[in-house]
Amino acid sequence: MPHVVLLGDSIFDNGSYVGDGPDVASQLRSILPTEWRTSLHAVDGSLTGDVKRQLGWLGSDVTHLVLSVGGNDALNHSGILGEPAASVSEVLDRLASIRDNFAHSYNAMLDGVMTRNRPTAVCTIYDGRFAEPMQRRIANTALTVFNDVITRAAFLRGLTLIDLRLICDHDEDLANPIEPSVKGGFKIARAIAAFCQAPNRPRVNSEVLAH
Repeated sequence: MPHVVLLGDSIFDNGSYVGDGPDVASQLRSILPTEWRTSLHAVDGSLTGDVKRQLGWLGSDVTHLVLSVGGNDALNHSGILGEPAASVSEVLDRLASIRDNFAHSYNAMLDGVMTRNRPTAVCTIYDGRFAEPMQRRIANTALTVFNDVITRAAFLRGLTLIDLRLICDHDEDLANPIEPSVKGGFKIARAIAAFCQAPNRPRVNSEVLAH
């Protein structure tokens, strides 16, 4: 029996943000064939370093892994957006330090995921849907630093990349500025199902899923 496990944060563990609506895992179960099993190991609020614990919950029957993490790492650094700076170079240097630290953590985490030797897909961090236009513009520009790390890590390992920036591309895809709604969750689940049901062949190059 095929068995997909969702790892990471509230992008998958979004039940508390959709009221009586289905979360991402429930929607994935409704899309995949009935013989498929879906397990939610992602935990709301998790950071990149928390995925190691989630991997410890895996059973030997797992056939596919899907990972979405990094948004909370970015959120923890959001204070930099309001800090004063003497020059653009100073700002870029601070962002470079944040990028380097995240890259170290994310790559170490993904190396741990790869030891499971299962078909794996990783997700980018989608754009926040903040009401104030300038906040949205600045925050989403800063997120490119984190998404650059994620895409490089995925492509280096030949993994499938689920680009949530292109999948969750409307305000109604989010229940609040940073959590997926029922509609957005369905779009995410549909992309995961496409990854899981792709022909089982040796993959040399990465594939990007954008819808």
